[in-house]
This record gives sequence, structure tokens and C-alpha cells, in this order.
Amino acid sequence: MGPLVVTTLALPEDLRERLERGGAALAGPDDWWGHLSAAEALLTDLTVRVDDALLRRAPRLRLVANAVAGFDHVDLAACGQRGVLVTHAPDVLTEAVADLTWALLLATLRRWTVAERRLREGRWQGWRFWDDELLGDDAAGKLLGIVGMGRIGRAVARRASAFRVRVQYFSRRRLPAAEEAALGARFVDWDTILATSDVLSLHLPLTPETHHLLDAAALARMKPGSVLLNTARGALVDEAALVQALRQGPLAAAGLDVFEHEPAVTPGLLELPNVVALPHIGSATRRTRYRMLERAVENLEVWLRGRMPPHVVRAEVPG
Repeated sequence: MGPLVVTTLALPEDLRERLERGGAALAGPDDWWGHLSAAEALLTDLTVRVDDALLRRAPRLRLVANAVAGFDHVDLAACGQRGVLVTHAPDVLTEAVADLTWALLLATLRRWTVAERRLREGRWQGWRFWDDELLGDDAAGKLLGIVGMGRIGRAVARRASAFRVRVQYFSRRRLPAAEEAALGARFVDWDTILATSDVLSLHLPLTPETHHLLDAAALARMKPGSVLLNTARGALVDEAALVQALRQGPLAAAGLDVFEHEPAVTPGLLELPNVVALPHIGSATRRTRYRMLERAVENLEVWLRGRMPPHVVRAEVPG
């Protein structure tokens, strides 16, 4: 019998067969916790916290095949101390998340969810020329600030020209000049992107350094009337401070697909009419979710052959 691969996720039959052909013995997702003591590899997602408690239960574990791009749910230090490799699933969810980012951008500017609620609640009395509750804002001419110019940030920037939106960005590493020109993106510092962006969109991983990157002080420095978008990780933003910034300014609106304590949401946030909120569905297309699982399986297949998987999480990931 080959190495035991425990999966917390239900795999499509073709992906299970690929792992079995590669020599794996599979267990899970039913009672996956009970199989951990014998597991040599674990295929999972961000709903499972891979921490010291889990690792103690899995003394034979050598690989965590993570089916999502982010890895803030994995204790990398604890895995490293035990010689456990951690892989993730980059590239495959880029376009889906970028699409959702633009959906949120348009929905917040145009107040579409406010209009839809009026219609569904039977409060629409017909077309009116001037209706303050339904009057939104144009995307064309806006200045979009992208924080984190990794794969998703660049995909968001590529879409901007179609909407005649200008782009500036702040990132740990500046892009080559040719790529900046191709994207029509201008590199600026942190203070500038906060103070001048009409829409600020977050696209960077959650780390100890980026936790509450947008705290009360940073939110207060944002441009009056601006919009915040977050499709990355909820804890990049201090949600309690965000509620106040949406109630009292300077923010006009927020479009959120992720939350600081999800699935819980900070009290008051969902009651605000200037918030468009989605339940972490950035990668939720059938094709993308399949490709995420397939990327995890690809990493496992290489590991089963005794080689280093192609998408091992390193200490630094482009942001």
C-alpha cells in the first residue's frame, strides 16, 4: 500500500483515480480527522486550520497539499519544524477573483444592491428621473488604487482600460517599466494611494505584517467619498474601524467578499446600505474550483514520485 493521503474535501472521481494511479491510498473526507494518525499527506483548504494541534495528531505527515492560493490558515513555522512541506494553488483562481473584484467595483459605484432591494421589497414605484437613493457614480474617469500587484492585482489592472479607469498601485516590489506601461499603472507610495484613490482594492496575502493594514488611522487617511474593495483576506482590514469609516466618513462605500472573523461578520457592517457583501465567493466558479483541486493533486502527484512539488510555499510570495 502506498502513502496514505487524507483529504478533507470530496474529490471528483477522475482526480481520485489520478492519485490512486500515482500510488496513493486515499481516506476521507468522511472521518478525515480519525485518519490523521496514519496520514503522510493531507489535501485540504482554508476551512481547516493546520496548526500545532493538528500536526501533533499527524506524526507521519510530510505534505500539506493546500487547494487554495492563500495559506494564512497554515502554521508554516510549525510545519517547517516538523519537516512538513506545504503547497498551494496559485494561478488558477486569478481571473475569477479579478472578475469578482470588478463586479464589486461596479456594484458599489452604481448602488445596484440598493436598487435590487427596493425592487424585491416591493418599494419600486416606477422610473423616476431623479432618485437620490438610486443615483450612483460612473466608473469612467475614476482612479483605481491596487494594493498588492501580484497575479490577481495585475489581472484587475488589465481590465481597467475597458472601463476607462486609471490605475495606480502600491506593492512590495515595483513592476518592470515595460509591464507598468502595458498595464497603464503608475507606482505610488502608501500615503499617496490612500489619499488619492477613488477606489482602493486589496490584493495581497494575510501575514503578521499585513494584518489590519487598513486600521482606523489608515482608513481616516483615505480620500473622502472613496470606495474600499477587499477580495483578499478579511483581516487586512480592521472591520470595527471600517464600520465607523462607512458611517462617519471618509468612505462612501465598501465591496467585500471576505471578512475578518468569517463566517462571523462584525456587528453593524451588514446593516449599512453602502456595503455590498458577498460570502467569500471570489473563486466560486465550477471551472476554477475544479482547477484548484487539480492543482493540489498535481502537487501530490509529483511528491508521490519522490520529487519536490512545483508549488511549495516559500517564505516570500509576490504580493
